[in-house]
Amino acid sequence: MKFVDEAYIDVSAGDGGAGCVSFRHEKYKEFGGPNGGDGGRGGHVFAVADPNLNTLVDFRFSRRHDAKRGEHGMGSDMFGAAGDDITLKMPVGTIITDAETGEVLFELLTPGEVITIAKGGDGGFGNMRFKSAINRAPRQKTPGWPGEKRNLKLELKVLADVGLLGMPNAGKSTLISAISNARPRIADYPFTTLHPNLGVVRVGPEQSFVVADLPGLIEGASEGAGLGHLFLRHLQRTRLLLHVVDMAPFDEGVDTVAQAKAIVNELKKYDPALYNKPRWLVLNKLDMIPLEEREALVKDFVKRFKFKGPVFQISALTREGCEPLIKIIYQHVKAQQKAEQTPEAVDQRFAPDTE
Repeated sequence: MKFVDEAYIDVSAGDGGAGCVSFRHEKYKEFGGPNGGDGGRGGHVFAVADPNLNTLVDFRFSRRHDAKRGEHGMGSDMFGAAGDDITLKMPVGTIITDAETGEVLFELLTPGEVITIAKGGDGGFGNMRFKSAINRAPRQKTPGWPGEKRNLKLELKVLADVGLLGMPNAGKSTLISAISNARPRIADYPFTTLHPNLGVVRVGPEQSFVVADLPGLIEGASEGAGLGHLFLRHLQRTRLLLHVVDMAPFDEGVDTVAQAKAIVNELKKYDPALYNKPRWLVLNKLDMIPLEEREALVKDFVKRFKFKGPVFQISALTREGCEPLIKIIYQHVKAQQKAEQTPEAVDQRFAPDTE
């Protein structure tokens, strides 16, 4: 299935039905009085967060979504039926914004969460509503109110605790397949991964975290080189970034330090907040380096890269070093989750934007 993480849709809630002007006509009741009912409300448009979806591809080919209008009121005190609602299934992590103003309207962050993105119009009043002591035979009625109509932009940001960052062929897909249930496409050529892959890492009973593998990033991505850097949006909700580095590139003339610095620069260009997220260095493919040369090679890389955070040495292919890495990541994620639940963090999260 083609991965789509951005789409535009037009939604229209149903208009309300009009009220009815009607009078009773019964034998021996010459002046039966008004009995025109109200119109039915128009159908609403709902969005539900479906955990079984991971792409917006369905909305790429189906742009218009219209709910039914309400039925008109009828005589004999009969109200019109409400219009049928429609429910749009969207992936968890979808952001819904106004396509014209850019205002963020809703975010679907919880599986099963349901929101109303367009409200149906209320039905109009029938003439029975206008009966009074001085107006025994009202002929007034009101039309139904129009339903909301919106042009919306849907943007998907996958929900993951950990994001893998690195050059093409750094071994990110091999790593996520080694530590999680994800089975991405793996090959010995660049840009094998063309869309994000999510995997659940099981640490123990009821202990797990979600990791996201993104397409490779190269120098010049901000100018459109490679696959660009639009996929970096999927790292914005992560709690930790793992910068995966290929320590045994096919081309011996490649400067791995220069490549790693290029990745960091692209990250900073795209989003300073993303650049400032916790970031760990994962040196991969050490199984391809002779044991006696590893220590010196790692020390030289870290020294030239001037990295001050945690550094891990692994081989995703042989799973060497993966188990300790998984356990430390889980401890970090749980600590972050606990910190986010403090009253101070909650207040900060819902504080108004002053910029």
